[in-house]
Amino acid sequence: MRFISFQRVGWAMLTLLEIVSCGPLCWLKEQQMANYTVIADVGETLIELLRDNMSDLIPEQDRMVLCSPGEIEDDATRLSLFLYQVLENEHLKNQEMRPVNSNALQYPPLTLDLFYMMTSYPSQQIQDRTERTLEEHRILGRAMQIFYDNGILRGSVLRGSLAGTEEELRIILATMNMENITQMWNSFEGKPYRPSVFYQVTPASIASTRQRDVDRVIRKDMRYYQINSM
Repeated sequence: MRFISFQRVGWAMLTLLEIVSCGPLCWLKEQQMANYTVIADVGETLIELLRDNMSDLIPEQDRMVLCSPGEIEDDATRLSLFLYQVLENEHLKNQEMRPVNSNALQYPPLTLDLFYMMTSYPSQQIQDRTERTLEEHRILGRAMQIFYDNGILRGSVLRGSLAGTEEELRIILATMNMENITQMWNSFEGKPYRPSVFYQVTPASIASTRQRDVDRVIRKDMRYYQINSM
C-alpha cells in the first residue's frame, strides 16, 4: 500500500463539488392535493359518512342535511351539520415549496381547520315528550359514535377532489363554552335550542396555483489550495 505525504505535494485538490440535476426529480414522489373545492368536499365526506352509517335510526338519507340550523324550516330533518368557522392552521402555515417538475416549484398550500356544529332533531310524530327527547339524544349519540370510530378519514371514504389522494382528515371533538353556544343559537332567529356538539376537522389543504420557475443547475466547483512544503 502506498501513502502519499502532503509534505511532498505542492498543490492539493481539497474540494470537488459536482451538482447534477436528476431530470424530472426522479427521487421525489409527486403528491396529489385537493383544489379550491376542498371545503365542500370535506362537508360532503362528513355528511355521506353519517348517511352511510345511520340508516338504522334515520332510513331517509335526505333527513340528514348539511346546512345551518337557521335554515331548517320543516319537521322532517333529524340531523344537521353546520360549518360555522374556517381558520388557517397555524402549525402548518409555513411549509416549503413543493416540486412540480425539474423546472418549477409550487407555492405551499393553504391549510385550514374546519369547525362544524352537529345538531339532532326529534320526530314530531312522537307525541310523548320524553320519548321524543330520548330519540333526539339517541340520534346525537349515534352520530358521535360514528365520528369517534372514524376519527381519521382516508382512502375510499373521501369524496370530491379528495378522492384518490393520500390526504387524511382528523375529526376532533371540540369544546365550546356556553356563552358562545348561546350566541350562536341567538343568531338563528326563532329557533329553539337543540342538543349540539362541535367538531374540528383538519387539515384541509387548498393547493396553490402559484409556481416559481427554477433553473436546472449543472455546475462543477473545483477549488485548489497551495500547501507549503515543510
